[in-house]
Order: sequence, then C-alpha cells, then structure tokens
Amino acid sequence: MQIAIESQPSLSQSQIEDLCLAASQRTGTKRRAFQAEMALKYCKGSARQAESRFGWSRKTVTVGLAEKRTGIICQGAQPGFGGNKRWEEKQPAAAAALKQLAEAHAQQDPSFSTSIAFTRLTAVEALHQLKAQEYSDEQLPAASTMAVVLNRLG
Repeated sequence: MQIAIESQPSLSQSQIEDLCLAASQRTGTKRRAFQAEMALKYCKGSARQAESRFGWSRKTVTVGLAEKRTGIICQGAQPGFGGNKRWEEKQPAAAAALKQLAEAHAQQDPSFSTSIAFTRLTAVEALHQLKAQEYSDEQLPAASTMAVVLNRLG
C-alpha cells in the first residue's frame, strides 16, 4: 500500500524574491490577501512555513488567511489615532478670530455675477492682524500653513 505524499511546489530563489517583491509593492488588505494566496499555494496554508520560506510576518499571513476564510476584512485603527491635529483644532480661539477677520475683509464679486464673496486677505496680513490681537507666535502657524488654513476656511 502506497501513501500519497503531498509535496510543496518547488520555487527557485529568484521566484521567491519575485514573490517577496510583489508583496512589498502592496499594502494593507491587498498585501494580506496576496500573502494568504501564496501561503495556500506554496505553503499548504501554513503561516509558519510562509514566514520561514518568504520572510513574511506570521501574524500578517494568519490575518490574511482568516480574512480569506471568513470574508471579513480587518480594518486598522491607524487613521483614528495617527497624524497631527489641524491648527483650527489646536487653537480654536485663534481660528475663530481668524474667521471673523476674514469675514470682515470679505467683499461681493464686483461683477455681481455670483453670490460668492471673496477676500483679499493674505496669509501674512492675517498673521500680522492676529498678532495685533495679542496672539503669540506659539499660537500662530507659519505663513504657508496660514494660507492653507485660509483656503480651508473658504
């Protein structure tokens, strides 16, 4: 009686490097899905074998295999906890003063073709006027950031 032994498909070092490169070109869900597919195809669905064969994180491959099995995609929490807050959130009082300042400088389109008001207030002038209202340099952003804030405020 002979027992059929299921062997792993053999890969050359060049093919392994190509798979690792392909995985590195993807991020998040797409990377996990790719790694799970390769683990199923070349490692019998074993995250440990994928780790030793390809150098991928065993945990990532396990999550990818679980996502493939269940159809539920895991979402990371990075967007909720990362990055800097906007200047308006850090300095709400100065942002409110800036908004009042911009509204005071707003004027109607001279052609009256639209109902949109615009302002000739520049970022540098806005900074000068906020400093005149006794806001410190630590509370105020750089001129380039102030231009972004003014555009964001409309």
